Amino acid sequence: MTGGRFELGAVDLQYGGHLPAAFLSYRTFGELNAKKDNAVLFPTWCTGTTKDLDWIIGPGRALDPACYFIIGVDMFGNGMSSSPSNTSPPFDRSRFPRVSILDNAKMERRLVREKFGIEKLKLVIGRSMGAQVAFQWGSYFPDEVERILPMSGSARTAQHNYVHLACLKLALTSDPEWRNGEYRTNPIGSLRRFRLNVDAWGLSQAWYRQRRHLAMGYKTTQDYVDRDVPIALGDVNDLLAQIATWEVADISDNDRFEKDFPAALRAITPKAMVMPSRTDLYFPPEDSEIEVASMPNAELRVIPSIWGHRGAAPGSDPADIEFFDRAIADLLAR
Repeated sequence: MTGGRFELGAVDLQYGGHLPAAFLSYRTFGELNAKKDNAVLFPTWCTGTTKDLDWIIGPGRALDPACYFIIGVDMFGNGMSSSPSNTSPPFDRSRFPRVSILDNAKMERRLVREKFGIEKLKLVIGRSMGAQVAFQWGSYFPDEVERILPMSGSARTAQHNYVHLACLKLALTSDPEWRNGEYRTNPIGSLRRFRLNVDAWGLSQAWYRQRRHLAMGYKTTQDYVDRDVPIALGDVNDLLAQIATWEVADISDNDRFEKDFPAALRAITPKAMVMPSRTDLYFPPEDSEIEVASMPNAELRVIPSIWGHRGAAPGSDPADIEFFDRAIADLLAR
């Protein structure tokens, strides 16, 4: 496993913003073969980094580095690639421009081509916001990827999901210490409110009904709510930048499809497996079913999980993770 930083130089963004010295952080697993036909691209998700990918990558897994060259890439805004927390003024903090899902896909394409000389990917796989990137690759660059596997994500942010993101933004900006993004230290109150929203929406009613939170060692639900805020949630401005990307995610909002969403879905000709979690409140299976109906070469495979949006995610039920792993193997075998 190796890591690196790919310098992009000056980048003009889809929605009019500009970054004078953008970069992508990435991590690779395995070796690229001589034919360069064993490459898998794995974008991260909101609050996730490439350090989190080894939950589903490793010996004996479908994504075995002995067989595949896996490129994990940090999305813009996550604190590893160009983000509010690591960009120089005047593009730092709350002044960081909105980056779209398509911006991420286009810059990842540069990484794949310019750094590694790869012209066609065997698979683009991602969960949550990473799934949105996988959809975008399949629609905008269908001839450059053989398969996509979006897990717990969508091709377009639904209206209900947009409202949820408004709650997250309010949670992050409501603490007095936020100071319009000019805080001296990362405001813990903002992170606590953000975490509480994720606790409420990210896990299902069934997960709480079965007292899974108490099985983690907490005596009461209030104890669980009051637990320490994990530093891993990240910088508040970085979280807001990721939300700004998420809320406008739409594979059809570009020069090619001009907001014709069905046409953008029909353009996804690579083999596809779309994997929502049965109890996901962010990306419910009903939305995935609608999307798959317009995709010419796609299967809907629902993860039978009570873990909500976190079904088959790092640290979730091992049975769900194995279900996800088998699905990856099935898709790669096609």
